[in-house]
Amino acid sequence: QVQLVESGGGLVQAGGSLRLSCAASRRTGSSYGMGWFRQAPGKEREFVAGISWSGIRIYYGDSVKGRFTISRDNAKNTVSLQMNSLKPEDTAVYYCATQNGDSVLASAYAYWGQGTQVTVSS
Repeated sequence: QVQLVESGGGLVQAGGSLRLSCAASRRTGSSYGMGWFRQAPGKEREFVAGISWSGIRIYYGDSVKGRFTISRDNAKNTVSLQMNSLKPEDTAVYYCATQNGDSVLASAYAYWGQGTQVTVSS
């Protein structure tokens, strides 16, 4: 079992920035990818960004490309999401997740955090 805890959410004005962090309760295997997803009220969970254990493979959802940056620190068992140029449509609960391998599909991820709220005001 791996517990994940997100932090860094909050309220920000459009055009602003936030940095989300996710801490894992233990070191994961060297094949474990990590990802960020988000879910807005009434919408399906959406892939935001993913990163392989080595950091060599990085993926972004189309709606955040060029604005968000994912990174990870395996020594600290953490993954971060730097979010710049935020828009009101980025408002959602953001979740981090991990699984053996890397994927853009939420169904592939075995472990999830509780989520952190990000609200972008216009």
